[in-house]
Amino acid sequence: MRALLVVNPQATTTTPAGRDVLAHALASDVKLDIIETSYRGHAADAARQAASEGFDLVVAHGGDGTVNEVVNGLLAEGGGPAAPMLGVVPGGSANVFARALGLPRDPVEATHHLLQAIEGRRSRWVGLGRAADRWFTFNAGLGWDADVVAGVERRRARGREASPALYTRIALASYFQQWQAKPALTIELPGEEPAEGVKMAFVSNTDPWTYLGGKPIRLNPTCSFDGGLGLYALRSLRLPTALRHLGQILGPNIEPRGGNLLRRDDVEYVRVTSARPVRLQMDGDHLGEHTEVTFVAVPDALQVAV
Repeated sequence: MRALLVVNPQATTTTPAGRDVLAHALASDVKLDIIETSYRGHAADAARQAASEGFDLVVAHGGDGTVNEVVNGLLAEGGGPAAPMLGVVPGGSANVFARALGLPRDPVEATHHLLQAIEGRRSRWVGLGRAADRWFTFNAGLGWDADVVAGVERRRARGREASPALYTRIALASYFQQWQAKPALTIELPGEEPAEGVKMAFVSNTDPWTYLGGKPIRLNPTCSFDGGLGLYALRSLRLPTALRHLGQILGPNIEPRGGNLLRRDDVEYVRVTSARPVRLQMDGDHLGEHTEVTFVAVPDALQVAV
């Protein structure tokens, strides 16, 4: 088996020692090449080239951003059975995709798990989301959450660590900005009349939507890699509404519901339009401002070693 290890040395919990242990372990079982990323999009470029050169496996060692780039590189030419299989060794802070697959969070344990999967030829096909000519593995959103992602990215560029406290502070500031700006989104779903006047829209490809520290944020609890997309959208951002729904999505085993909530599970697509540009994020990556985005569920899009 020919494999490529893509390492993001800037990821939160990635270390040179951990990289060396992972590389040594993999090299004992596969013919291994190693690349350390040095610019935004490097992981996607490396995975795209590996796919074109007929590699069997590409292992992403980093956070969710690294995984997203590798996935987009692997599927750049359409994917399918000819695309390399994906392996994941978590090295970020949230590692939502890896945790949703049931992979160990500890890099050493995850490496051992990956080696067992390779030796036992264990894998599964997972469904992904696609929007704006890009794939996403676990979540996407327009409005509030994308503003938070953009704010965190700006601060990380100035050397700040992406901690739960930083996310919380920026989320609170962005909430009051959203409340005052009152963005209006229109959402279209299969077989339904358009829903107008929506304030924010979250799209899920799995559950949980993300984590705040160790706490799962569960917007669409029945969403999984084996079904369609989940939608969680609020028609109001008034403080009582926001607090009520925050308690639901952070609480144990509470089914999100409410008069201001538009929630759907297992849908083929979600189309969102806005009269003015709003920010878009996918897998925690800010992708600029858009006035129209269609999120599409793509079943069995990618083979992953598990």
